[in-house]
Amino acid sequence: MQRFDTAHEAALALRPDDPIYCFRPEVLKADCRQFMGMFPGKTAYAVKTNGEQIVLKALVEAGVTAFDVASPGEFAAVRAVSPDAEMLYMHPVKAQSDIRLALEKYGIRVISVDHEDEVTKLTRVVRALDIDPGQITVFVRIQTKGSAAYELSKKFGAAPAYAVELAERLHRTGYKVGIAFHVGSQIEDPDTYERALATADWIRNRMDAPLAGLDVGGGFPAEYGHDPNRKKPEMPSLGQIMSRLRNDIEEYQFDEVPLVAEPGRVIVAKAFSLIVRVLLRKGRRLYINDGIWASLSDSWTGKITLPARFIPDPAIRARNGEAKNIVPFKVCGATCDSVDILSRPFWLPETVDTGDWIEIGHIGAYSLSLRTRFNGFYPDTFVEVATPFDEGKAPEGFASLETMAD
Repeated sequence: MQRFDTAHEAALALRPDDPIYCFRPEVLKADCRQFMGMFPGKTAYAVKTNGEQIVLKALVEAGVTAFDVASPGEFAAVRAVSPDAEMLYMHPVKAQSDIRLALEKYGIRVISVDHEDEVTKLTRVVRALDIDPGQITVFVRIQTKGSAAYELSKKFGAAPAYAVELAERLHRTGYKVGIAFHVGSQIEDPDTYERALATADWIRNRMDAPLAGLDVGGGFPAEYGHDPNRKKPEMPSLGQIMSRLRNDIEEYQFDEVPLVAEPGRVIVAKAFSLIVRVLLRKGRRLYINDGIWASLSDSWTGKITLPARFIPDPAIRARNGEAKNIVPFKVCGATCDSVDILSRPFWLPETVDTGDWIEIGHIGAYSLSLRTRFNGFYPDTFVEVATPFDEGKAPEGFASLETMAD
């Protein structure tokens, strides 16, 4: 992997026509260690957020010993970088063959369920393999209410009374029983965790089984940009959220049981930026070599505001407009699909033109894991960059949350 001090340096040296991922391993390690230092329990990185081998390897080097996994592909990815890392199989809905693979080949002993049929599938495999159920901790995933960029309880989670029934069935079968929740990705309401803990407390007080652990899931928000034409949203910092979470955990006396968190976005978001090239400027439209089917799907569906830094091509000598004037551009992706248009504009200098580059910051979470091969476009070039995105020249613009008319 080639190494550069900044993305600007990489763009001018490589003059890329294809998107370039700029990886900052030291930023990743620092953000990971910060989270681990704040959370009063086990940190299990959510592999779905970004499962690139360079990411998993750096996290192991940073001290991560546990990973939240959801599929055989993720089992293998973790094992490829660490022969002894613990894996927590926290996807609530699983193929029975995948359960067997997890238990038999990978030695996974932590798993989650939110329905009685999942308990049945698990128990079939446990009996077939002659495993003592007491060696397995089963977390009952519960529903929560909150506000986040992506709500997960619409799809997963047992209602409180049903969760009590599941916990007691698991206990009778001989499993160790935990409670798990996931408040969604990129929370927008700081009260979310407290409400989830209150629900977990209600369940614990009614189930006739000892509690083996509490998994508070993910949702911890990463810092992105904000539209300069809009009021900056009032959201507590990670430190403030963690302080409140620790206090709430103590108030509900969950500090007496083993705790687990499944962070992803908050750890890996700032570890990557993306260099894209303007393939064509057509009035106030920019056609770039990436889009919603590649690295920018998360910013599109999650309404996330990304910081953008202009990298002018020095070969362009004549420009129209003033560099100091920041104006909105509608951004079109590289594919032939007419849907491949970002729903929010990029605010950039009005001098941007065909052939220029744009560095889009804080794209480490989900951008890589959600990219597709649609239309034959698949960004897969990486460079290592030393300078953190936030320590470089201030971004000129942002991918705004506002919509634009054609």
